[in-house]
Order: sequence, then structure tokens, then C-alpha cells
Amino acid sequence: MLHLLQIKTEIQNGLHTLLKGNCAETCYHKDARLWGSHPFNELHGVDQINNLWEILLKCFPDMERRDSIFVGGYNLSDERNQRDITGQLMIASICHYQGTFRESLFGIPPTHGVIHLRSSEAHTIVDGKIVHSYMLFDFLDLMRQAGCWPLVPSLGSEGFWMAPAIMNGVTEDFNGALAGNEAIKLVLRMHAALHEFDGNDIESMPMDEYWTENFQYYAASGIGTTRGLKGFRAHHQIPFLTGFPDRKGHSHYIRIGDGNIAVTGGWPSVGGTHLGEWLGLPSTGKYITMRVMDFYRINNGRIAENWVPIDIIHCLLQMGFDVFSRLKHLQGKPKLYL
Repeated sequence: MLHLLQIKTEIQNGLHTLLKGNCAETCYHKDARLWGSHPFNELHGVDQINNLWEILLKCFPDMERRDSIFVGGYNLSDERNQRDITGQLMIASICHYQGTFRESLFGIPPTHGVIHLRSSEAHTIVDGKIVHSYMLFDFLDLMRQAGCWPLVPSLGSEGFWMAPAIMNGVTEDFNGALAGNEAIKLVLRMHAALHEFDGNDIESMPMDEYWTENFQYYAASGIGTTRGLKGFRAHHQIPFLTGFPDRKGHSHYIRIGDGNIAVTGGWPSVGGTHLGEWLGLPSTGKYITMRVMDFYRINNGRIAENWVPIDIIHCLLQMGFDVFSRLKHLQGKPKLYL
């Protein structure tokens, strides 16, 4: 267990060094791959990974990393996955990159004030270094902070994502391995219950068996934060099922538990045909896949908090709505699509 703790500490330190520029080789294998939220998408090798941080540091030159969740563990299996993930060591985190927004980023105008760029990350570790990274930066939330919101108002509440209520998201040891195993198994049972939906009645999914009464649900920007089963259904689940009534799970690249924190994620994690209004966009009839991570805090055998990063901008792009092109249009640089 100590060895695992040492690896986690070294990876966390290595991720902090990325903010010094041209340091990917300190924690990444030379040929590592990184899957990032749009428009980064897929990067290969430390040079391209370093370039990602050069882009961000140019815009936020005094940027600091603030971890609110930082956990690790060995993957459970997922029979849906084409490659066997069983036993892979994964490190996962939710953090905010705090800094002064000095230069435009992908058309998002600088505020010249402090911002908090939300990020969720999952890293596969081999021989003490990262071979695969999955990183979801919430650029939509950054647009909100910059005062250039491109969508209809969110049904949930938008704002800074809180750290776990009992402030134990950054674990200092792995003595909770047994609890972590129970935590991830609980989450997977809840996922299975989602597939009990009969296509008509929201109550056909027995969600009240898995969540605390006033659980907090921190969804990606565009959906927003909700509270309790009533808020969860009203502000996320019903709109999502309306938009994607045939939604189904794909596969996971991460399934770990660490103490009372469990993490899942897929690239894509879920997909469905866009048959109804969602986030203000009318039906397109297109099949949409979603890059998703889920972080769960378990309390007394139930889920008390759930953080749900989603690459919403990539979802919208598949639906024919290019958020970054819209920002350019609003700044007097329209592009004609024929």
C-alpha cells in the first residue's frame, strides 16, 4: 500500500510541474497519449502534451493547480471494453486551475481577473509514469466566467464546484482499499439500475435506493448543479431522457474506488440519438456520443455527492452547433457554412 501511495504522490507532484512549462517528460512516458476535451481532442507524445500546457500558460501565466479530489486505485473489469482494463493502476482527480486570464483562449475573451478553469483527469500509470491521460477542461464554464455564455440558461445552478463536504477528497493513504472496493461496486449497481428505465415512467429506475435524501449533483456547465432526487430528475434526468430516449452506456476506461470515493469514466461513456430538445437545441436525429467522468462520494452505503464532468462542447459540435465559431461570430468574425 505504501508503494501505491508513493506513486500517487509522485504523480501529483509531476502534474504540478506541468505548470512550469516543457515538463511533460517528468511524469509522462515519451509516447504517452492524451485525450482532452474539444478542441484538444487527441494528442500523442510529450511534445504535443507540452504544447497543450504552453497554450494554457500563455493565457493564464500565473496559473496554479488546486486539487479538490485526488484518488487512485486498480481498475475493476468492464466486459463491454474491447481492451482489458482489469488491474490497471489509475489516478483520478478534480481540480481547478486558478490564475489571471490575460489572453484570449480559443476565442474566449480574457477578463484580466482571476478565473478557475475546472478540470477532471484520469491517468493510467505504468512503471511510475503516465501512459494515458483523459482530461476534461470545462471551457463552457470558463465562458460563463468571462461573461460570454453561448447557450440558453442552464436548468441547474451554475457556479464553482465545491470540494467533498467532509473535505477528504485528497486522500493521504490507501488504507481504505476495502471501502473503495465497496464504493465502486455500489456505483456500478446504481448504473445497472439506470437501465431499468421502461421508456415511460421515471420511477421505473429505483434511484432512491442508491442516493442520500439531499445528495448534491454537480453536473457539467450547461446542465448545472442540482440537489436531491427531485432536483436531479427535474434539471438533468428528465431533460436528458427527453433529448436521448434511447440512451445507452458504452464502456469505461476507469472503474476505481479509494476509500469513500469512486470514479468511472468512458470515451465515450454514453451515447444516444438526439430525438428531443436538449440544452435548448431541437432534435437533430443524430447519434451523439459523450465523453464523461463521474466522481462519487459514498456515505453510509449511499451516494451523497456526484461530480459529473462532460465534454458538452463536443456533444454540441456533433449536433451541428460549434460553440467556438459562435464566439467568433459574436466578436465580429462570422463564418458562412454552405
